[in-house]
Amino acid sequence: MTDTLSIKDNRTGKTYEIPIQDDSIRAMDLRQIKVSDSDFGMMSYDPAYLNTASCRSSITFIDGEKGILRYRGYPIEELAEKCEYLEVAYLLIHGELPNKNQYEEWKHNITYHTMVHENVKKLLEEFRYDAHPMGMLISAIAALSTFYPDVKNIFDENSRRLQIYRLIGKMPTLAAYAYRHSQGMAYVYPNNDLEYAENFLTMMYKPPASSNYKANPVLSKALDVLFVLHADHEQNASTSAMRGVGSTHADPFSSAAAATAALYGPLHGGANEEVVRMLEEIGSKDKVPEIIRQVKEKKRLLMGFGHRVYRNYDPRARIVKKIADEVFAVTGRNKLLDIALELEKVALSDEYFISKHLYPNVDFYSGLIYQAMGFPMDIFPVLFAIPRMSGWLAQWQEMLADSEQKISRPRQIYTGYPERHLDSTPRQ
Repeated sequence: MTDTLSIKDNRTGKTYEIPIQDDSIRAMDLRQIKVSDSDFGMMSYDPAYLNTASCRSSITFIDGEKGILRYRGYPIEELAEKCEYLEVAYLLIHGELPNKNQYEEWKHNITYHTMVHENVKKLLEEFRYDAHPMGMLISAIAALSTFYPDVKNIFDENSRRLQIYRLIGKMPTLAAYAYRHSQGMAYVYPNNDLEYAENFLTMMYKPPASSNYKANPVLSKALDVLFVLHADHEQNASTSAMRGVGSTHADPFSSAAAATAALYGPLHGGANEEVVRMLEEIGSKDKVPEIIRQVKEKKRLLMGFGHRVYRNYDPRARIVKKIADEVFAVTGRNKLLDIALELEKVALSDEYFISKHLYPNVDFYSGLIYQAMGFPMDIFPVLFAIPRMSGWLAQWQEMLADSEQKISRPRQIYTGYPERHLDSTPRQ
């Protein structure tokens, strides 16, 4: 058998043949490697899961070396150019793009689940006026699990489908309500006559006394494309949280609340906010050389450059850069753009950044677009959570159908005291 890995344990002199499948070995196969029969067996140690596959998935493919991102086999560039976000959401959930009738039914079902119970509004009203929108969003998603008696029927296909409609449909509503609360403005109910991104912008920005507000179609389209780009990204921190909590057979609302909480972190959903803050701190193009020097001397980080997965230019970043031009043509040029372009120009021509594969990622320009569209920075991660819900649900559904998946329970290497006793420990 050639598809094996031969391992010799120099402690015992024994040799083991470990099967290789999909360029991987099963960590449990290492457990047969023991010094004695009473040993627990060999484990692999992989903090932060840098090189451990936790599942098999057919949803998203990433080749970080080549800068490739595909949903269900389709290049992200094609999907961003030719598909609406809800088409991509359907693709992620069902595995194939919808035909015309399927898409109309899908849109209808999501659109007619955009309303939230009036009690949810009361819940949001109890938050302080300056509460962070992500904290409000996490709480509201978790609270929704108590509103639907059927939500725990996770192995009932019809119930799962209904929860998917509810979660994708209600995310823009909850997000807009959280924003309006922070502004002290009356909530705007969703409008079933509007498209997904257009409806969200209307709920965000429609003046209370206006009856003829219409979201700019260029901005609606740009936001829809950004939703496509953020819909899924393989086994990132929030997706792993969705799968991990879901593996306990918790309901999808509770699992999604956990995933949203993971997205709350500045290293994940808050990365584009950090980029904007960095650009504001730099202030002008002439300070860029000094910033680059500090980065090379490891005195500061260059936010928006590099990625845990990509060792090449993030394919989403190219699309976002193009969208930026379209948005700025409507909103006016973001004053921070010149600094961003200068940073990118210098970094991409510097051997230090090239050798370390530090290329712009999707966060580098998306924050500038959101800022130009009028979104405050604390709502940036909320804008991430809205489209990522479809990816989380696709991953959750796939996990439930995978016979190999059990409750998530990583191992540890214990580094504490050996057994000790109270009688031998001095106490006062």
